[in-house]
Amino acid sequence: MQYDALKIFVTLVEVKNFTKTAEMLLMSQPSVSLHIKNLEKEFQTKLLDRSPKYLKVTPTGQMLYDCAVQMIRLYEQTRQHITEHHHAIKGELKIGASFTIGEYILPSLLLDLQQQHPELQIQATIGNTEEIVEAVRLYEVDIGLIEGQTNNKELQVVPFMEDELFIVASVHHPLAKREQVSISELHDQAWITREVGSGTREYLNHVIRSNGLRAKSFLTISSNQGIKETIINGYGLSLLSKSVIERDVKNGNLCIIPVVNTRFTRRLSYLFAPIMKEKQNVLTFMETLKATFPYTE
Repeated sequence: MQYDALKIFVTLVEVKNFTKTAEMLLMSQPSVSLHIKNLEKEFQTKLLDRSPKYLKVTPTGQMLYDCAVQMIRLYEQTRQHITEHHHAIKGELKIGASFTIGEYILPSLLLDLQQQHPELQIQATIGNTEEIVEAVRLYEVDIGLIEGQTNNKELQVVPFMEDELFIVASVHHPLAKREQVSISELHDQAWITREVGSGTREYLNHVIRSNGLRAKSFLTISSNQGIKETIINGYGLSLLSKSVIERDVKNGNLCIIPVVNTRFTRRLSYLFAPIMKEKQNVLTFMETLKATFPYTE
């Protein structure tokens, strides 16, 4: 198909002036005339009646114009569809997430991502912070989401969300009925906590050390749900993310212990190997994170 010639012809019919057509299409006037002449030769008909004073489309010229407009529109649509196909977000995206993020924050994000990009095949792996950092380093996942920290210099780490944590207990715990509790009243308490390597365990250790707290005991459970069930059954305290406890507090299964003049916050981050910035799927996921969680430090 003589796409260029048809486009020139359509423009000329609409503008009705060779000079203006040439200017609009950034070409010479003789070149415009040559394309029209070639079309007339190909279709063996006169397409235009022209004189120094006017330019008029012949009946066969009008037929060609009507068809050419449709052909050009179809051609442009087809080109756009092919371009979109080549730039479509598809293929695999492997995401690693630490437990709190993977179980309570990531699912709704993945649902939105899947709806926006139905051809994307998403694989989500959940582990503790230490395990996710290692999976990213070994390229077992394309990008990781962690609630802890890492000193790994091979990876880029970018905060995407502030997370607030709360001390929680059973509704029958002695501290549960108090409007406020001082830090000193947290001495000699039994704590239920995540395993070593977990970002939540790391943060609890930081809270205990920085406040000089004495712990009566530590019960380690490598599951947020397991920790909650243990507390609900009346044993000890824990420090958990708002996203983990929100539903249980609302349903009256857990009670927040309000500590006077104290907030427990941390940054959630995504991390990746620098080479992963070349993958369109990874960049798309990063943009989704930024749009969903407009974080500012």
